[in-house]
Amino acid sequence: MSFRVEGMAEPVDLPSRLGILPFRNKVLLPGAIIRIRCTSPSSVMLVEQELWQKEEKGLIGVLPVRDTETAAVGSMLSPGVGNDSGERRLKGPADVLDSQKQDGKNPQELIHWHNRGVAARALHLSRGVEKPSGRVTYIVVLEGLCRFNVQELSARGTYYTARVSRLDMTKAELEQAERDPDLILLSRQFKATAMELISVLEQKQKTVGRTKVLLETVPVHRLADIFVASFEISFEEQLSMLDSVDLKVRLSKATELVDRHLQSIRVAEKITQKVEGQLSKSQKEFLLRQQMRAIKEELGDNDDDDDDMAALERKMQSAGMPPNIWKHAQRELRRLRKMQPQQPGYSSSRVYLELLANLPWQKGSEEHELDLRTAKERLDCDHYGLVKVKQRIIEYLAVRKLKPDARGPVLCFVGPPGVGKTSLASSIATALNRKFVRISLGGVKDEADIRGHRRTYVGSMPGRLIDGLKRVAVNNPVMLLDEIDKTGSDVRGDPASALLEVLDPEQNKTFNDHYLNVPFDLSKVIFVATANRVQPIPPALLDRMEVIELPGYTPEEKLKIAIKHLIPRVLDQHGLSSEFLQIPEAIVKIIIQRYTREAGVRNLERKLAALARAAAVKVAEQDCTVQLSKDVHQVTSSLLDARLAGGAEVEMEVIPMAVNGQEISDAFSSASVLVVDEAMLEKVLGPPRFDDREAAERVATPGISVGLVWTSFGGEVQFVEATAMVGKGDLHLTGQLGDVIKESAQIALTWVRARAADLKLSAAGEISLLENRDIHIHFPAGAVPKDGPSAGVTLVTSLVSLFSQRKVRADTAMTGEMTLRGLVLPVGGIKDKVLAAHRYGIKRVILPERNLKDLAEVPSAILAGMEILLVKRIEDVLEQAFEGGCPWRQHSKL
Repeated sequence: MSFRVEGMAEPVDLPSRLGILPFRNKVLLPGAIIRIRCTSPSSVMLVEQELWQKEEKGLIGVLPVRDTETAAVGSMLSPGVGNDSGERRLKGPADVLDSQKQDGKNPQELIHWHNRGVAARALHLSRGVEKPSGRVTYIVVLEGLCRFNVQELSARGTYYTARVSRLDMTKAELEQAERDPDLILLSRQFKATAMELISVLEQKQKTVGRTKVLLETVPVHRLADIFVASFEISFEEQLSMLDSVDLKVRLSKATELVDRHLQSIRVAEKITQKVEGQLSKSQKEFLLRQQMRAIKEELGDNDDDDDDMAALERKMQSAGMPPNIWKHAQRELRRLRKMQPQQPGYSSSRVYLELLANLPWQKGSEEHELDLRTAKERLDCDHYGLVKVKQRIIEYLAVRKLKPDARGPVLCFVGPPGVGKTSLASSIATALNRKFVRISLGGVKDEADIRGHRRTYVGSMPGRLIDGLKRVAVNNPVMLLDEIDKTGSDVRGDPASALLEVLDPEQNKTFNDHYLNVPFDLSKVIFVATANRVQPIPPALLDRMEVIELPGYTPEEKLKIAIKHLIPRVLDQHGLSSEFLQIPEAIVKIIIQRYTREAGVRNLERKLAALARAAAVKVAEQDCTVQLSKDVHQVTSSLLDARLAGGAEVEMEVIPMAVNGQEISDAFSSASVLVVDEAMLEKVLGPPRFDDREAAERVATPGISVGLVWTSFGGEVQFVEATAMVGKGDLHLTGQLGDVIKESAQIALTWVRARAADLKLSAAGEISLLENRDIHIHFPAGAVPKDGPSAGVTLVTSLVSLFSQRKVRADTAMTGEMTLRGLVLPVGGIKDKVLAAHRYGIKRVILPERNLKDLAEVPSAILAGMEILLVKRIEDVLEQAFEGGCPWRQHSKL
């Protein structure tokens, strides 16, 4: 902006002048120096026309400025308080200015400036390098000359011209005022107060000495403005000084400001002296160490090790170590202080002490009063089915509620993958309001993973238990020992044996980690273990745990889990919702029956995820539109203040917000919902892997029987194939079999040969059933190892079918071991085996009679759709395995 000046006292070069109006939080006083960075288009245009090109003699430029770097000649750096006050309104013709924004497209805004300013002389002008965008930056250094009052404003291009009148006294008026006795007295009082302030600050600041010269050389009418401009005072106080045209009023206000500043410095010094007098011995040592640090910085020998040591010691003191361990830590700390950082053992000792300081010796999770009803609801919400398992967890929590310090058993969840063992342990932690930490033991063969390495080894570290406690930072978490049956042993020790001390409540109070080398109390930790099988767990370790078996899910349970848990989770993980993808229950049933045959639900979740990915591709290929709520209003902001503020550049990003205050995410507008059908199912997942005709097709020829086995992945259906060929009477077994199942095959063949004549498998006078022929028994899926005492009756049935050339019923499966005399023995895993038969579509299951009690664990819905046949001897098995019974049994003498 520019304005015409009237009544200037001194003849000056008008194009080298600017007028400064107060704006926001900055005021220029006469005599002070200001530096302005001009980047906005209006200020750049003003500089180029009024200063750079020096056009139109008789006009000077005016800028409203804020956030400028001001400095007065001989200024004093002292503390002050800044205050962003509002602008004062003009009370003249220029009270309200209508200014358009830079682009000329936005509506007009109201701007209010102060009606008084200071004329300034340009001392220096520099032009910055032009940016690629075409923008130019100017830096102008100005000196305040005199006050003025704005009379009239008028637009001129991008800025304004103004008619002003001078407010400061003329030269004759100043000479007359300086002879006033009151003014002389005020000036002496001001100089005395200023000199006292300078003497107080003289010991703290080197630049104060230059200020003394001002008190003797600067005229009285300029002295108050220059001196006050050196302080950081509030915006209102700056405006008050600017409005003080009368010299007496100006000196009075300046004296008051200087005196107030002086008193604040004295009060601060008095408080400092009082506090220093009350310093304790430790605080004095701290000050001395700070001084020592400053001396080292001056000498260029700055070393922060002492500060780090002090911080480490304070951290160790607040760790709450027991007295005996604290003495041990102090010895280690004293040893570390004597070591140089370059020594080899310095780093390892430092890491060891930091571990001691970080361990939760006394810190534990605060347990709220346990609500069993809430815990039960949480278990039902997180897990479907598993009634007995959840009931046992509720009993466990009930005991914890009645006796919090009870030494309860270590629960060990045993079951196939994907049935929810890990999530059950997490639910226990949530119900107890404790932190949860998982320790994976799968593949661990080194005892040091449990007990830690000794510190004498290079690269030593604590065991997984201590490291887990350090991570959760509490001494009473719920710690999950995952895959405890997958541990092994070698020359480095046996991790399972190391766990004996951990899981024994009588011993884990003083658990000794080799790296820690001090006892740590693990009795407050609640241990929960998981395993796929019980057999690999050492008996001594198994004796310290209570085994809770988690069998597989029925198809109905899988359907409920998929609808309630899996589908919502899969949709959320792939950025979809039910508005874009719907998987009907009928399709889920098809996936369960034809694409997955497992005890858990992990493969089912993978198949659902494949459908979600296919749907995500289709949705992402569509045009994406974002529809905002009609209640969301456009965000408007004033950019004129920033444009007029001497170079304030504003970049704004407007994020639309929803009505509820949440950020509106990207949404996809789709014309129709994608519903999965069988065609899409086969296109994405491929042809079905299983069908109900598999058993009938496999048992289409004699010599094949259907058995039920248990694996670490749950129950499975196992086909046994037998065939005869010309040979020497040998028995060949294939299918990667273990010793137990090989012995079962030998027993089965011996029993059949001994009963061949009674079962009419050979003529009465025939000497041997295997004369001039070999028997080959094969268990398909040869890449899968097989072993266990469950295939005896299946092997006998397969051999009888081979020798009699009669087919075994395709809808019948069996399990059980036999003795050499034909007695059927009970086996384990009945529920898993029955569920496996149900998944394969088998309707009849032959079980040992002594396994009747195990049928209570099988869901009633499964039993209602199947025929369970209980047998006591192998003859009963043969009676039920063949169509029409066993007609030759009545002639046998068994």
